[in-house]
Amino acid sequence: MLASLFPKFQEHINDNFPFLKDAKLLIAISGGLDSVVLTHLSYKLGLNISLAHCNFNLRGAESDADETFVLELAETLDVEVFLESFNTSEYASEQKLSTQLAARELRYHWFEELANTFNFDYILTAHHADDNLETFLINLSRGTGLDGLTGIPSVNGKVVRPLLNFSRADLETYAQEEHIAWREDSSNASDKYVRNQLRHHVVPLLKEINPEFLQNFNKTQEHLKESQLIIEDQIDDILEHVADEISPNHIQFNIEKLKSLSNPKAYLYQVFKEYGFSNWNDMVALLDAQTGKQIFSKDYVLLRDRERLILSEISKSEGKTMGIEASQLGTEIITDLGIISMGLVGEISDATKDTIYVDKDLLNFPLTVRPWKKGDYFYPFGMQGKKKISKLLKDEKLSLRTKENIYLLCSGPDVVWVINLRADNRFKVTKTTKQILKIKLC
Repeated sequence: MLASLFPKFQEHINDNFPFLKDAKLLIAISGGLDSVVLTHLSYKLGLNISLAHCNFNLRGAESDADETFVLELAETLDVEVFLESFNTSEYASEQKLSTQLAARELRYHWFEELANTFNFDYILTAHHADDNLETFLINLSRGTGLDGLTGIPSVNGKVVRPLLNFSRADLETYAQEEHIAWREDSSNASDKYVRNQLRHHVVPLLKEINPEFLQNFNKTQEHLKESQLIIEDQIDDILEHVADEISPNHIQFNIEKLKSLSNPKAYLYQVFKEYGFSNWNDMVALLDAQTGKQIFSKDYVLLRDRERLILSEISKSEGKTMGIEASQLGTEIITDLGIISMGLVGEISDATKDTIYVDKDLLNFPLTVRPWKKGDYFYPFGMQGKKKISKLLKDEKLSLRTKENIYLLCSGPDVVWVINLRADNRFKVTKTTKQILKIKLC
């Protein structure tokens, strides 16, 4: 049965990954059994492959020997190969990561760079059924939701894993029968890592108890994935009921509708897990928290604002200032807020929050667009005297997250416009104005 691995692989590609046959593929190859067999199978199938090997410099001469092996394999098969050397230990220390996580980050970032630079359609990795089982057991031991039990995805963006249906025993038997050489990583023999402990002690015992354990596990995972699809459909229906998108980066959720669900905590988990939130007790507490309470994930903030929760992406460009030259008048200027257009007009139409009219001759170029900061003030249009920006934002009853994303259009040190809120009186159009400048945010 195991001798028929190639026709099984060919059938598996035809049935489940037909898009790979006409694609430009990059295979992540370590030199170990799994990735070497994947390379040979893909080559024999006639797929358009190149190889990418990372030298993490963690095992001295052994790491260098792996690199040499991959280079020689690429020459034998006459396929393109990319090699990269990393100071993994230094990166792990700088980023405060474990060595394993550091290596994972480094290699996937590099694979993505290669794919973008050289137009690879997909990145193939050699994860197999035993890897999937080990990942399941690791997640199970740490406590996980359904996502952690459904295992390694066969397709995740550009990353494709075509060997997940095959066991390590399948790959090893094929390599031996085809006289395929590979490199053994000495660290795989160590019990230092949890995965190796499971591989050496737990999984063999499970297979001894039931020789069909791996096959049955694969069937169980298929059932879990089917259940997950049902849950995802239910969540989509719930989101239509409780959520409204108010902009591409802001979604609001009706608190009363969330609280009326049969199990709010379970639904909160399913809705917000993809945004990186993990403290579900804090999430539930947010439903009854005071206005202004916030919780954060790495890339998002969830704000309690009166009768709703507001989910916002944390801006990566906060604090940046950009200049607008006089030569840009009549063109569209891209900013963090959107597109600002500035052009001379003959008369004033109705001004709105997103459109103002000013006396061009009162401006000093370049104008600047920057986030507001504590202590900023302006002279509100139509009023006498100055007002702090912070007081304006309070009077407007803006949420905390919205306040954090207020920008100013400035002429020198003076505020011309609290963008999308209020113009400054000092630059207003009067009877003596010779050039009327219309400024609009799209």
